[in-house]
Amino acid sequence: MFKSLVVRASQGTQFIRDPRRADPAGFRGRPVIADTACETGCTSCVAACPVNAIELDPVRIDLGRCTLCGDCAPACPTGKLSYDNDFRLAATRREALVVSAARPTIDPVEVSAELHRRFGRSLKLRSVSAGGCNGCELEVNALSNVNFDIGRYGIDFVASPRHADGLVLTGPVTRNMAEALQLTWDAMPEPKLVIAVGACAISGGPFADSQALDRTFLDRFAPSLYVPGCPPHPLTFVSGILDLLGIAS
Repeated sequence: MFKSLVVRASQGTQFIRDPRRADPAGFRGRPVIADTACETGCTSCVAACPVNAIELDPVRIDLGRCTLCGDCAPACPTGKLSYDNDFRLAATRREALVVSAARPTIDPVEVSAELHRRFGRSLKLRSVSAGGCNGCELEVNALSNVNFDIGRYGIDFVASPRHADGLVLTGPVTRNMAEALQLTWDAMPEPKLVIAVGACAISGGPFADSQALDRTFLDRFAPSLYVPGCPPHPLTFVSGILDLLGIAS
């Protein structure tokens, strides 16, 4: 017992007191596109990107597709591309996830007065992995651990969709999961919302062109919050959902 207390004391405070002000050292977050001119005819960054997230003239990166692999930065001969550790990448509009030199930051999450009124004190979420690799799912699970403790804000994950207010979608939505996803949504009472977590959920990610996908669900029900990454940092989810609901830390 004494040894356990010593170990606990040596670990210090494990939970993150204010998730919005955290400083995750070493985390590859927001892309930074410098004003440096590209070499004439150079397409090295586009060739290095495995998910076609980069476009040229001007250079811009779509975080809805980007896996944050970082391969584009060393491929650029002029050092135009780099990454900082900013984890506040979530957005309420799909187009807001595109970063360029002229638009270096992601639009702030728009607070929904209606969602704040309904769910600002209690939000129950049902997670559905629609063909995910388990990377995003692991990070979603981490939201309830002692570090991030999303439950302190009245946000919890539930086992039954009948108890849920929101659907947390991970994975690219494969054809064999499309019906299960729809059934989960149909079982949830109104009002309800969709949160797309990870590049696969937002755009299909590396599998965007696969014939094994059926993403028509997202054509019918647009997400209220996009949480980019591969997988997203739990802090990206926490800060995004708190901003969406207008919850103070």
